Amino acid sequence: MKISVIIPVYNEVDSLQELHHELTRVLSDYIPYEILFIDDGSSDGSVELIKRLSQSDSAVNLIEFHRNYGKSAALSEGFKYAQGDYVVTMDGDLQDDPAEIPNLILKLEEGFDLVSGWKKIRHDPWTKTFPSKIFNFVTRLLTGVKIHDFNCGLKAYRNSVVKSIEIFGGRHRYIPALAGQKNFSVSEIVVN
Repeated sequence: MKISVIIPVYNEVDSLQELHHELTRVLSDYIPYEILFIDDGSSDGSVELIKRLSQSDSAVNLIEFHRNYGKSAALSEGFKYAQGDYVVTMDGDLQDDPAEIPNLILKLEEGFDLVSGWKKIRHDPWTKTFPSKIFNFVTRLLTGVKIHDFNCGLKAYRNSVVKSIEIFGGRHRYIPALAGQKNFSVSEIVVN
C-alpha cells in the first residue's frame, strides 16, 4: 500500500525542513511512500530547499510552478501525479500535524473514500472562526455532506477520489462536497 503526501507550498522555507523530518518519521511505517511538494511560485528559497531534500531523500518530489496559481491549482497538479493507493493532503506551514496521518489512514481502512480533518479546537480570533462556522454550516446544508470543517487542509483520500474530481479556482474548499456528489463516502476525524 503506497501513500502519497501532497503539500502545496508558497513561501514556506522556514517550516519545510521540520515538516520533512516529521513526515519521514511518521511515514517510515508506510513504506513505500512519496512526498510531492507543489511549489506555487515561492520566492523565499523554498524551491532550493525542496531540491536539496530531494537529493538526500528519493521519496521527495518537486513540482514547480513559475508563478502563484493558488491552492486549487497546486492540489490539482498533485492529484495528477500522485501514485499512492492513499493520498494525504496537508499544508506546508506546520499547522497540520503529520502525526495525524495514521489516524486518517485508519479511518480510510474502515471503508471511507475521503476523511477530512476537523480542527475542532482553533486558536484563531473570532473574526476567522465565526465566518468559518457560517461557511461550514451553509455548505453542509446545501450539499448534504455532514462534516464540520470543509476547509481543513489535512485530508486523506483513496486514489480513485483524487483521480475523479476536478478542482480549480477556489474549489479546494469544497473537495468533500465534490466527492460526495460523486457518491464517494466522506467522513471526518478531530485533528490536532
